[in-house]
Formats: sequence, C-alpha cells, structure tokens
Amino acid sequence: MYLYARFLGYKGSITDCDLWAKEEFKKRNFNTILEIEIDSMQVDISKLREAIDLGVVKQDMGAARISMLQKELRAHIKQLADEKHLTDRQGLILAGADRALREILLIFRDDPIEGPLQEASMGVWTKILQEES
Repeated sequence: MYLYARFLGYKGSITDCDLWAKEEFKKRNFNTILEIEIDSMQVDISKLREAIDLGVVKQDMGAARISMLQKELRAHIKQLADEKHLTDRQGLILAGADRALREILLIFRDDPIEGPLQEASMGVWTKILQEES
C-alpha cells in the first residue's frame, strides 16, 4: 500500500501509512476467533461430561458426542498451531530477504549501478508481497 501511495505522490512515512490503513481497513483477527472457539468447545465438553454424570444424557450418546467434539477441538488447535508456524516462517524469510537486499545495496553504494539496484530491490519487495497475499 505504501509503494502504491508513493507512486500517487504520498510524502508521509511508512508508519503513518500503516496506521492509517489499520484504522481505515480493520481486519478481523481469525486467530483470536479460533482461540475463542477452542475455549467454548472446552466448556461444551465439560458441560456434556457433567450432563452425563447427572444422567441427563445417556452414556453411549454422550461418549459419541464427546469424541466428536474432541476431534473437532484437536482440529482447531492444529489449525491455530499451523497458522502460527506459517507466520513465524514467513517472518524469517522476509527478514532474510530484507537483510540480503540491504547488504547488496551497501556493497554497491556510491556505484553507478546503485540507482537501478534500488529500483530492482523495490521490484523484488513488490513481488514478494504480492506472492504473500
């Protein structure tokens, strides 16, 4: 978004642009939603166990329901863990790419190739960010 804004003549900083975008285009935090669902499912499972103990739900039906809920709960937990692992991995890759590009620009500082190299690095960042979304 910042790159596009710069092409349109935006003179502010990346931080200002990012803050404006976060206020203007609020994203739902799906990890938080998954965490809330996990907590709810744990409560549902404990209530179902209590209902079985009180005799409100038959044991065979209750056991089947508990098994089904636990399977769904494990799937939610795995999905949340996979999302966190993917985010950590992407962050490491982006940090490595950023460092590599900065080192290349430092090596060729005050060289006639510096300008085209900076433009190429911005092109690389644009491509990486497009692939990410």
